[in-house]
Amino acid sequence: MSQADANGGRLPDPAERGGLDISRVVLRKIAEHAADEVAAGARVRRRIAGVGLGEHGASAQLSGPDQELRVRLEVVLHYPSPVRTTVREMRERVGSELDRLAGCQVRTVDVTVAAMVPAARPRRVG
Repeated sequence: MSQADANGGRLPDPAERGGLDISRVVLRKIAEHAADEVAAGARVRRRIAGVGLGEHGASAQLSGPDQELRVRLEVVLHYPSPVRTTVREMRERVGSELDRLAGCQVRTVDVTVAAMVPAARPRRVG
């Protein structure tokens, strides 16, 4: 359905008014965030030459066109966690979030588990 402009003329439908390009940086951030939301994923401290640079989670690289996107993830998982189940959940979440938020179709999600770190234990008071 078209809308009327101030002069009473008809404006084109919103989908016909222009294009949309989403930066690869944004797509990469969507993939990383989606992978980080999986419960067994871990954030680790980043250090270079002994200097702390904060924490980081999953790291993603993207290739291919937006309708056949190939994603490569490098992740750190909590130990002990079921690696196959966690990786399957990450693949599904990354694909669905890229489709939902950016309309991209993911062809593959390759996951490299770079490390496993102990799960944080609750502090004991006493």
